[in-house]
Amino acid sequence: MKFNDALWGVALLLLGGVLFVHVQSFPPMPGQRIGPGAMPSALAVGLGLCGALLLLRGLRGRAAEIRDGRAAAWVELPAWFGSAPQVQGFAVLVAVNLLYVLFAQQLGFVLTGIIYLFSLMAVLRVPVLRALVLAVLLTLLIHFVFYKLLRVPLPWGLLQGVAW
Repeated sequence: MKFNDALWGVALLLLGGVLFVHVQSFPPMPGQRIGPGAMPSALAVGLGLCGALLLLRGLRGRAAEIRDGRAAAWVELPAWFGSAPQVQGFAVLVAVNLLYVLFAQQLGFVLTGIIYLFSLMAVLRVPVLRALVLAVLLTLLIHFVFYKLLRVPLPWGLLQGVAW
């Protein structure tokens, strides 16, 4: 999917503006002129400048396309977007990421990870039994590596009673 640079420019301008407004609420450091908001403020200004440049570039490119008689679309869909299996795969990818973000705390990492991996393998047409076994084993392996070895606190959710 290709977005016109002007759209990205507007997004960066908004992000820079929101960031700049937010860092103004950071408390000052006593005895120093430069506080904790200095670096984020500089980044916000940089984002705003980059956004403005992208906005100008996108508008100029669009105007040139219109002058040349070409279609000047704000968003161009990729060729695969007309293919049902690819659209289904994309939809499942978005859905499982939303599932993880919204329900990982309640369900826990292990259950969410199994659903996540099984869903992705099902879209890739992995046989059901193999997909289920792989989803369980890989989720447990990932959990072990992050929880035990790297000491990343992963949510247990419904499995809190059997937490190891």
